[in-house]
Amino acid sequence: MSYEEVIFYFVAALTVLGALGVVLARNVVHCALFLILALLAVAGVFILLSAEFLAIVQVLIYGGAVTILILFAMMLTRVRDMPSAAGGLDGPQRPFAALAAGAFLGLSILAAVSTEWPGETEEITLVPFRDLGESLFRNWAAPFEIASLVLLVALIGAIILARGEEGE
Repeated sequence: MSYEEVIFYFVAALTVLGALGVVLARNVVHCALFLILALLAVAGVFILLSAEFLAIVQVLIYGGAVTILILFAMMLTRVRDMPSAAGGLDGPQRPFAALAAGAFLGLSILAAVSTEWPGETEEITLVPFRDLGESLFRNWAAPFEIASLVLLVALIGAIILARGEEGE
């Protein structure tokens, strides 16, 4: 086993542990912190794949900005004051959620096992930054702007909800 594989398995374990922490933690702030761990570990996988640009984007956009936006939205909406925040895991939807999760896990395993993966390759496909930038700003500019507007609307909605509660 090479050192790259050891690092990959370590980073993959961090990703899985962070994702499990997001799902299983009862405190929403802890969930957000586990989300940061999972997203930063995914950036580590990008580094192992020699995709440094994607790793930087992962850290700056997802690990930083989106997670901070989630934390601010949680603080502004006073999630702790909600009565369903503590007992939200024991509802009537729990068996359906377990069934959906099991089906997704089974399909994921089936897809991974039935896919013909390429063997060891010595070639690394390098994509020039110029081509990547042109693709991002020509083909994918509108989806990025739409996503930023959705996040902005969510933050404004959280602020409006928080201000409306102060006057009550």
